[in-house]
Amino acid sequence: MDLLSGTYIFAVLLACVVFQSGAQEKNYTVREEMPENVLIGDLLKDLNLSLIPDKSLTSPMQFKLVYKTGDVPLIRIEEGTGEIFTTGARIDREKLCTGILLDARCFYEVEVAVLPDEIFRLVKIRFLIEDINDNAPLFPATVINISIPENSAINSRYALPAAIDPDIGINGVQNYHLIKGQSIFGLDVIETPEGDKMPQLIVQKELDREEKDTYVMKVKVEDGGLPQRSSTAILQVNVADTNDNRPVFKENEIEVSIPENAPVGTSVTQLHATDADIGENAKIHFYFSNLVSNIAKRLFHLNTTTGLITIKEPLDREESPNHKLLVLASDGGLMPARAMVIVNVTDINDNVPSIDIRYIINPINGTVVLSENAPLNTKIALITVTDKDADHNSRVTCFTDHDVPFRLRPVFSNQFLLETAAYLDYESTREYAIKLLAADAGKPPLNQSSMLLVKVKDENDNAPVFTQPFISISVPENNSPGAQLTKISATDADTGRNAEISYLLGIDAPSEFNLDHRTGILTAVKKLDREKQEKYSFTVLAKDNGIPPLITNATVLVTVLDQNDNSPIFTHNEYNFYVPENLPRHGTVGLITVTDPDYGENSAVTLSILDVNDDFTIDPHTGVIRPNISFDREKQESYTFYVKAEDGGRVSRSSTAKVTINVVDVNDNKPVFLVPSSNYSYELVLPSTNPGTVVFTVVAIDNDTGMNAELHYSIVGGNTRGLFIIDQTTGNITMKEKCVIADLGLHRLVVKAKDLGQPDSLFSVVIVNLFVNESVTNATVIHELVRKNIETPVTQNIETTDESSPTSDYVKIMIAIVAGTVTVILVIFITAVVRCRQSPHLKAAHKNKQNSEWVTPNPENRQMIMMKKKKKKKKHAPKNLLLNFVTIEDTKADDADNDGNSITLDLPIELEEQTIGKYNWGTTPTTFKPDSPDLARHYKSASPQPAFQIQPETPLNSKHHIIQELPLDNTFVACDSISKCSSSSSDPYSVSECSYPVTTFKTPVSVHTRLPMKEVVRSHTPMKEGTTVEIWMHPQPQVGR
Repeated sequence: MDLLSGTYIFAVLLACVVFQSGAQEKNYTVREEMPENVLIGDLLKDLNLSLIPDKSLTSPMQFKLVYKTGDVPLIRIEEGTGEIFTTGARIDREKLCTGILLDARCFYEVEVAVLPDEIFRLVKIRFLIEDINDNAPLFPATVINISIPENSAINSRYALPAAIDPDIGINGVQNYHLIKGQSIFGLDVIETPEGDKMPQLIVQKELDREEKDTYVMKVKVEDGGLPQRSSTAILQVNVADTNDNRPVFKENEIEVSIPENAPVGTSVTQLHATDADIGENAKIHFYFSNLVSNIAKRLFHLNTTTGLITIKEPLDREESPNHKLLVLASDGGLMPARAMVIVNVTDINDNVPSIDIRYIINPINGTVVLSENAPLNTKIALITVTDKDADHNSRVTCFTDHDVPFRLRPVFSNQFLLETAAYLDYESTREYAIKLLAADAGKPPLNQSSMLLVKVKDENDNAPVFTQPFISISVPENNSPGAQLTKISATDADTGRNAEISYLLGIDAPSEFNLDHRTGILTAVKKLDREKQEKYSFTVLAKDNGIPPLITNATVLVTVLDQNDNSPIFTHNEYNFYVPENLPRHGTVGLITVTDPDYGENSAVTLSILDVNDDFTIDPHTGVIRPNISFDREKQESYTFYVKAEDGGRVSRSSTAKVTINVVDVNDNKPVFLVPSSNYSYELVLPSTNPGTVVFTVVAIDNDTGMNAELHYSIVGGNTRGLFIIDQTTGNITMKEKCVIADLGLHRLVVKAKDLGQPDSLFSVVIVNLFVNESVTNATVIHELVRKNIETPVTQNIETTDESSPTSDYVKIMIAIVAGTVTVILVIFITAVVRCRQSPHLKAAHKNKQNSEWVTPNPENRQMIMMKKKKKKKKHAPKNLLLNFVTIEDTKADDADNDGNSITLDLPIELEEQTIGKYNWGTTPTTFKPDSPDLARHYKSASPQPAFQIQPETPLNSKHHIIQELPLDNTFVACDSISKCSSSSSDPYSVSECSYPVTTFKTPVSVHTRLPMKEVVRSHTPMKEGTTVEIWMHPQPQVGR
């Protein structure tokens, strides 16, 4: 009992050890010739694996059949359930266990791997193949010949050849039957010590060879299987002479050992047999029984005469470790002697170990493909090493030859698991050729090697890498659309689809660029313009084709290089400068500002004056224009030339602008009298001339313009009797009082013509001789009288030396006050009416004349002129700017009403105050500050302010143009000394506002012929003081101007 308990405990401990080591064994019994899909067993239940909870496993439990490549497994296992089934392969015990002794059991072994690694174990399954009756017993030959001596006693027995049945047990040979024995012979079956059933022929009656020497019968052999199988052979018995003694072996059983490397011809053993007979019946013949295997007959030779057994062919213990040689010795008699020779072949270390690789991971074309993401201890294959040798020579060790990330872990005595020992990296090593070495323990040891190929499967674990993380490109502007800029390149350490790279533009990429997805070629699909954008910075992406894809980005900086594709740009197409005529040489006229959108040398602009103009110079870099001449407005009012701006590009570009320099008048000319032509002329005045009648008109001109050319007349000498008065504006000398007798004679008047230049006005004087008389009887006397009067000093004229009474003076003063008040009221009323009627026309004219230098009066507008007598001390700046033109014509004396004088009045044209601004006129340019040469800030950024241009109705050299204000777009503005300027800003460089006195004409006088007018107003009567004349005029359009 104690012994049984100890054995049980030992078995339990052994099972635990086996379980812990991950290796188990399981036995099943299978009948041969079973059909396909027959359930043999259930590993899940049989190994008690159903107790393991599925939740604790990383992946479902899996049963993997491990078998050698090329083998056809006889069973299959459901990987998910562990159930074992037969396959379509035939289970043939006789084929599987060829060479195994008949009484040995036949086994079929396989290994099963239980996955995953958490519960991994290797199970060795042994299937005991049960025999079925699938083979019929067969005789060695279909005809059996036997010779029986005629003197055989009744019941004599003669051995017959035994039938052979590959089946075993009850399915083997069980019985023999004699068919048609003719009662002469009978058949008996005896069982040998080895369990073989041997048929024996029994003589039941006496034989007489002379009566019958041959008997032909049939022998039937049967097995014990279900269904029973049998076969027959023809038995032919020949009756021979008698030989009544059988040979006898000296030893009935011999066992010998011989090394497997014994050479051919080596003696194995010598058999000895004797026969008591003599003669031919004593001659013994040795031969192998038909029960000896074919292998033994091939390996051993039996000398039929001597009984010597020798080696016929080289022995191989691994093929058959022992041989049973049943030797028969016959003297020709019916019953040969039997001897059993057992030959044991001893082992010699003559076999190298064998390496059997059974894959757990199915190979592809002999190569295991393993993902580089495979975890540690991933099982690859079951390595079985065997050695056909025996004992110490069969002990084999297995190992790898160099350092690889794999290891062999023993599971059974001769089996190893090949598994990963480190993490794999496809990028460092893509393929492993694992050399497995197996060596036995023989002396000298023999070894064997085998290669196992493992290919590492690439996984998308590497993102693309740009060859340059920051890509800087320079490209000239004005490129052709589609021009290649650069080729962006990235690499990926992966392979295959994982290394296929697509190139993409980032979301911040502008539309001007395109990136080829396949080649990475970056192109500019649009023409680049550096002046619009000089630099582009955006992101490019490299994406591999893995799942999921990996993306890397890089920054691209595109710098657009300048091309000289822009001409210099003037701030204005036309420049108008205004300078005083007293501006010194090399003073500053104006500044030309030029820009060029290009860069560097392409934007370095040089200015020059075209047409070799030596009157002016321009600084090629600052654009300051200076004169080389002295200005004289009376000689030339304006200068026009073109300025060229040229950049510094290799192929330079240029542009031009028109420059007009207008010379502004300075009061540098005295008035010049035209009428009278000399101090020695005289004019006849009739004594009957009524007071207020114009007796003479003094006419003077001033070569200046504007206020500098506006003249006021006065009598400054002579006129001692105060008989005459002069209109300060028109120069009309009228009779003040009725002539008396005392007034007859020559009157000398000193007339002064003074311009209105400020602060210093210029004047000239002339002597007007008026001869008051009914007629001129002696012109010579009068001329002599005039000459003498010239030589006589002139007394100062005092126009107020009238001897009239104080009452008369008071009445005159009151009348003047009333007339002046009424005149002011009428002027205000008429001005308001005219402004209301002119407002729409002036606004339209203002809108249509934005690009003119001056405003040209609209000929369709009716202009209203107020003319009245004003007192010298009351001069107010008008709200509306008046540009006055006076033209006086000479007419023939055939008009009796005007005493030889014809008067044509060209009326003032009123310009809207809002259209023309007021500027400060100074003696020197005052537009820019000394510390800031750049005067472009005085220009509007978009376009110049409206310019105004007078289109004169008289020739350009006329001295009757009175320029009162300058346009707003003037760069340099000079101020005449006649103006009274008050700055509107505290900045001394700002534009100033100027006020000017109004100018009116009392009486129009003509001194030269002017263009014809539609309406000519002729004055036939003297203009009374305080008289207002309203004239509507429509100037004719001037052709060819």
